[in-house]
Amino acid sequence: MSDNAKSKRSTRHEERVEAFYLLFEQLFQKDNAVDILIEDAKDARDAEIGAYTRTLVAGVEEKKDELDKLIEANLKGWKLRRLSRVSLTILRMAVYEMLYVDAVPVSVAINEAVEIAKEYATPADGAFVNGVLGSVAKQTEKSGEK
Repeated sequence: MSDNAKSKRSTRHEERVEAFYLLFEQLFQKDNAVDILIEDAKDARDAEIGAYTRTLVAGVEEKKDELDKLIEANLKGWKLRRLSRVSLTILRMAVYEMLYVDAVPVSVAINEAVEIAKEYATPADGAFVNGVLGSVAKQTEKSGEK
């Protein structure tokens, strides 16, 4: 892999992680619009918010109800309200990428979500996220969504 490809990959990963932070924070500040969250992150922790981070955060916020329905339909014995906030945030972000970001292959969206889950939750959460996203991928593939 070239240095440029490594740099692009790590940048995209870092932007996903920053989007995860912002979307997670938003769960505790429901009144804050995306723009306010981004400005607060810039001020509070000197975060650099890239274009891809903005795309993910705005897209997840816009499609949240649709994403939640699809996630819940693929939980197998779980309810959305029982999920940890970390897992819910990661699942929303990954499903958004799977459905709406054509430049990101489904397998990459799943792998990135699993890595973020392992880093910010537990290995068991990584396996759980992988299972749910695998089920979402099969369902959306059958319906021809991506």
